Amino acid sequence: MKADKFNLLLRLGDNALILSQRLSEWCGKGPALEEDMALANVALDLLGQARLWLGYAAEVEGKGRDEDGLAFLRDAHDFHNLLLVEQPNGHYGDTLARQFLFDTWHYFLLKELTGSRDERIAAIAEKSLKEVTYHVRRSGDLVVRLGDGTEESHRRMQASIDDLWMYTGEMFKDDAVDQAMHAEGAAPLPSSLREPWLAHLREICHEATLTLPSADAWMQKGGRQGVHTEHLGYLLAEMQFLQRAYPGAQW
Repeated sequence: MKADKFNLLLRLGDNALILSQRLSEWCGKGPALEEDMALANVALDLLGQARLWLGYAAEVEGKGRDEDGLAFLRDAHDFHNLLLVEQPNGHYGDTLARQFLFDTWHYFLLKELTGSRDERIAAIAEKSLKEVTYHVRRSGDLVVRLGDGTEESHRRMQASIDDLWMYTGEMFKDDAVDQAMHAEGAAPLPSSLREPWLAHLREICHEATLTLPSADAWMQKGGRQGVHTEHLGYLLAEMQFLQRAYPGAQW
């Protein structure tokens, strides 16, 4: 059980950490000042969540590592984040599509985790849910604005969702870790989140005049088990540089 809980917490923390790093790449480069600040704030929310999950993971592991050690001293194959969150930012429509797909899943996951039998998990989920409720509303509103905007914004938004769709399937694949944590009452089965996720996506895409890809389309997988795209290595090389170059350095 200890190993399964550690893996669950790593998955939760890694998703937040890697997406936070991706969003921070927009800082100073947003299409408008308001959006630049909004993305930075979402990145900070996710970074705070990552600290809570990884801090708890380090305690459960009990090997003397802390949240910083887990963030900066693991190699790519030791990360267990979704493939979706490590995908490059691309243009602004790509970033929003990635955020919309993730935020919706994240919202329903955290909502279930607030009922976890593990009081620490429930508490972190409850705090995070307050932030993610804003995230999912914001990304959905922007998808509608772009999807139902100009011909060009509609085309780009549709293409972005189509391109990222193949990275959403692993969100709902149950494995041994999921089954063990569900049996303990610590977390829901990922497969149980699929229908509410699809229902919300269909509602938003209908309003945005966008076409949702087939739910039965072929999907990529492997991120939650440590098998990643080439993009994660480049992201980690930048994110971990200081700690790797100057071990133990502190502000």
